[in-house]
This record gives sequence, C-alpha cells and structure tokens, in this order.
Amino acid sequence: MKDNTDKKLTEIARQDDHISYKKVGHIPKRGIWHWFFGRPLASADAPHQTIGKAVGLAVFASDALSSTAYATQEILVILALAGMGALSLSVPLSIAIVILLIIVTISYEQTIHAYPNGGGAYIVARENLGEYPALAAGAALLMDYILTVAVSMSSGVAQLVSAVPDLLPYQVPIAVSMVMFIMVVNLRGVRESGVVFSIPTYFFVGMLFITLGFGVSKYLTGTLHTVTNPPEMELIGPASGLTVFLVLRAFANGTAALTGIEAISNGITAFKEPRSHNAGVTLMWMAGILTTLFLGITFISHAIGAVPSEVETVISQLARTVFEGRNTAYLLVVGATTTILIMAANTAFADFPRLGALIAGDGFLPRQLSFRGSRLVYSRGIVLLAFVASLLIVVFQARVSSLIPLYAIGVFLSFTLSQSGMALHWWRSSKLKGKKPRRAKLKPLQATHAHQALTFDANWLPKMIVNGFGAICTGVVMFVFAVTKFQDGAWVVLILLPILMAGFLAVHNHYKDLAKRLTLEGFKLPGPIKRQKVIMPISGVHRGTLNALRYAKSLSKDVTVLHVAVDAEAGEKVLLKWQKWAPDDNLVVLGSPYRLLLEPILRYVKNAADNRKPNEIVTVVVPEFLPRVWWHGWLHTRAAQLLRLRLLFTDGVVVVEVPYVVD
Repeated sequence: MKDNTDKKLTEIARQDDHISYKKVGHIPKRGIWHWFFGRPLASADAPHQTIGKAVGLAVFASDALSSTAYATQEILVILALAGMGALSLSVPLSIAIVILLIIVTISYEQTIHAYPNGGGAYIVARENLGEYPALAAGAALLMDYILTVAVSMSSGVAQLVSAVPDLLPYQVPIAVSMVMFIMVVNLRGVRESGVVFSIPTYFFVGMLFITLGFGVSKYLTGTLHTVTNPPEMELIGPASGLTVFLVLRAFANGTAALTGIEAISNGITAFKEPRSHNAGVTLMWMAGILTTLFLGITFISHAIGAVPSEVETVISQLARTVFEGRNTAYLLVVGATTTILIMAANTAFADFPRLGALIAGDGFLPRQLSFRGSRLVYSRGIVLLAFVASLLIVVFQARVSSLIPLYAIGVFLSFTLSQSGMALHWWRSSKLKGKKPRRAKLKPLQATHAHQALTFDANWLPKMIVNGFGAICTGVVMFVFAVTKFQDGAWVVLILLPILMAGFLAVHNHYKDLAKRLTLEGFKLPGPIKRQKVIMPISGVHRGTLNALRYAKSLSKDVTVLHVAVDAEAGEKVLLKWQKWAPDDNLVVLGSPYRLLLEPILRYVKNAADNRKPNEIVTVVVPEFLPRVWWHGWLHTRAAQLLRLRLLFTDGVVVVEVPYVVD
C-alpha cells in the first residue's frame, strides 16, 4: 500500500495561505546502533517488509511447533503420580488433544478470512462482545506471549542441559541471555527475523520427522528398544491413585500443544497479499505438522517407556533410544529442539508488540507502544516483552513445570472469547441479507484503527456452528484447567487478569479525562500575553550569567536577578561583581541560614506567580554553562533541570534554559 501522506498534506496546505508543508529529506546518520539493528527504514518501505508463507510459518508457527518438545512430557509428569502403569494413557489423551486442535484450527481459519486486517481474539471480542470481553482477551493474550517466551526459553535450556549436564547451574543466565538475543534480532524487523529463524525451524521439523520415521520403522520391525538407564522419574506431588481429576490434570497439561495456534490470526498484516489466503494456508500447514509431530512423539515415547524427568527430557530419551546412543544424530535432534524452543519466543516477539500497539491505539495502554521504531517494528513493545519475560525466568529459576500452570489458562480464555465473538459475528451476518454492510459501533476513543465491515455470508450457519462448538470446547478446557491447576499456580493468573484489566481501564480513563480537558469544544481563546515578569536565579557572576541576562532583558524590562547567599563571604563576592558588571539591573539576595538553595528560589517564584496580573506570565531564566567534555557536566549542579521538575506543576510559570558553551 502506497503512503499518500505527502500528497494529502500538500493538498491541505494549498488551500490555506498560512499553512505550508515541506517534506524533510533528512536521512538519519549511521552509528554503532545501525550495526546491531540495521539502517532506518522509511514509512514507504512498510509494504516491502511483509513475508510469504514459508517465512510466515517460521515466524508465527515456531511457538506452536516447539510445544511438541514438552507437551508430551507435561502429560507424563501428571500421569506419573498414579504410577508407571498410568503412563499408557498418554496416547488416548494426545488423540483427544489433537481433536481439540483440529476444531480450534478450523475456527481460526474462519476468523482469518472474516478479519483480513488482523482477527486476533482482542479485535474479534472488541467488535462483537464489547469492551470488557475485549480487555479480558487482550490481557490473557499479553500474559500468554510473556509466558511463551519464559516457557520456551526455559524448555530450550532444559534440552541443552540434558545433553550437557555441566550447564545445569547456569540455566537462568543462559535463558536470559537468549531472550536478549531474540530481542535484538526482532528489533531489526519482522522480515529479517523471519529469514534468520526459518532455518532452525525447518531444521527442527526435518530432524523430528527423520527421528519419528526411524522410530516407527523400528517399532514395526520389532527392533525398537526401551530407554536404557532411564533417569529418575520426576514426581511433582505426592503419589495418588488414577482418578478422573488426575486424568483431567494431565489433559490440561497436554493442551500446551495448542499454544500459539492464534498467532497467525493476530499477525495477518505481516503477510504478503493476498494476506488472508497466505495466512490461512500457513495455519493449515502448521496444524498438519503439529498434529503429526505431537502424536508421533507421544506414541514413540510410550513405546520406548520414556519417563518424565527434570534431568533428561522426553525428547532426549526418545532420540538416544531411536539412534541407540548419544551419537551425532542424537546431538542434532537435541540441538534442533533446543534451537526451536529458543526460536519459539520469536512468535511472541512478533505478536506481543502488534497486540500492544492495537490496545494502545484504543487508549488502554500507553500510547508509546503504538509508535513504530526505525525498523518499522514496535520497538518499545519488543523491549517490554524481553524485560518482563526475563524477570519471570529469574523468579521461577527457568523451571518449565513451575511456569506451565500459569500458561494455558490465558490461551484458552482468548480461544473461548475469540470463538464466541465469531459465532455472534456470523449470527449478525445472517441478519444483513439484502442490506448494506455495517461496521461495529465503537466509542470515539476506540476509532483509531480500521474495522472490518460486517456483510451477509450465505454460509453463516455452518460457520456459526463451527465457531460456537469451538467456543464450547475451549471453554470447557479452560474451566478444567482453572480447576485442576488452581493450587499449582493457576490462581495467580486468575488474580492477575482482573488486575491487568483494571490497569487498562485506569489508562483509558486518564486518556478520556485528558481529552475532555484539552478539547476545544466551547473553548474561548484567552487574550494575548501582555506582560512578562522575568526572574533569573544565579549562583555567581560569570560569562554565562551575563549571557543569560542579555537574553532575559530581551523578553521584558521587568527582570529580577536572584542569588541565594548561604554564607556572607560568598554573597559579598557576588554583590561586588554585580556592581561592577551589571550595576543598572535589579539583584535580590536571599539569605539562607539553613544553607538551602532551591527552596528560597521556589518560594520567591511561587509568590510572584500567585500575585501576577491578568495576562501576565512569570518566566524563570536559568543560565547554564556547557563544558566541552560530556562527562564534565556531571561535576556541576543541574540547576535548570531541578528547577523545571520542581516548578512543573506551578501554574503561570515558564522555565527557560540559556546555555553557554565553554570553548
């Protein structure tokens, strides 16, 4: 899409003799930061930063595909509480999870085509369910993306530690350093990060297909052995019998395989045209690969008798059993798995900033998150995600089992809200037969993004049934997860969710209140400023002082110079110099027996502001000399900055710095 900003502004400017528009041809200078993040991109380059299906699979599917590395293990961790015999239930549970995966995939495929400008849960809920469901979806997704980074990095490092046990004490710093690496790559732009991460993504998929191919062939020929020297089985709680509650807990753990399914619907705008088609095809590719890998890993893991362990992952046990030892093939599989788990965070880094920008654009997050950086990415969102995810890794010591309970409940809440919104979308569509397209009715502050027009769809009924059934399924799973994982940490998410929503509303209310106070409706333009009272505090008499005095006298004839005397000898020197260099200008010396500097000046200025005349303003002129060497500035009192901070909320006062460069 071509940027028509110049054309539009030029046309407006031509209609008014008092307005002119000039395009600035300034190109940012190259610096050391460009070596890390690449050269700045112009706004017109945005269409060239879109990606195709192959790269899109690497960018948006790495999270979902990487979940196959730990989803099976998370099922086994819970089943192990009922003993070794219960581990066989991992296969039927995986089949049930895959059925749910197919339902959610079909639902999101419909969402992609219904919302070609981006159909994530936040947008769908906002336009169909209302403000509060949209905020719940937004909060859930933001938490999900943060946890995606923390979980994938922690799991990736766990794979690395399985191959190199000596690295166990360094899990946390390795995970945090990897987060920083992904952050830097993403700050270079979506297209570049996609190209960089596509190689490890496809390498992982290829290695796992090869491993599973060998495993299945050995199983069919009867040459597949069980795990030799299995690690000690991990128990995350007291042993218990096999109960329905335990099976539901295992099922809830395994649904981690569905995390990341929604990522493509959130990032449709990153794809090349036709965007909906390319995004939909990529979603189907992802679902097919994910289904095959998840079922294959679970089946072979059961066949070899793999056990859940914090010391050695299920993938590591599977690879060394299939390839009969820790040989080159084993190392390639573990290396590919470690890499994809680390790269999986890229999905969150691609979607979190986009979602943050949408919510910020609607006024529920700070507006700064909606600004693009030099590489046309939402840089502030990327940095914020890296910081919060790193904090989680440190707090939970990079333990996947500790992070997983916080993980999927937000995912399934967003699934449920999205599919519920889509079901209502199709129902409303059915009412528009023979009528004009209709847009969602949104509040004025929310009208910051283009919204998809609602039109009649002849296939509304089957589509509504699919989305409605998907909403019921994911809603049930969300309830199961909340109940079964409540004591394990899901309660944290249930508390954080309303807190985040309250934060959204607080930000929104601030912007609404500010807009109300700044509106020009009913505003009467005040008269011009007719008089300025200038106050100039000085610490001594020197070249910088006299330079500032020259400027102050150009503003007004009413100039008062202030000096705070903390001791008699220093005050006398100032008086003598002033009599010599500025005998015709007013100097007020304020005694300060308690050696306070700012307080006497502030009291004097505020008193002048309180007693100013109509259409009069008090201008505080602060002389400030600037040394040639940058760090020399830290050796001097920053009076101008301190005064500005202290006088910031004083009505009728303006602070002006007058710099004097010391040659």
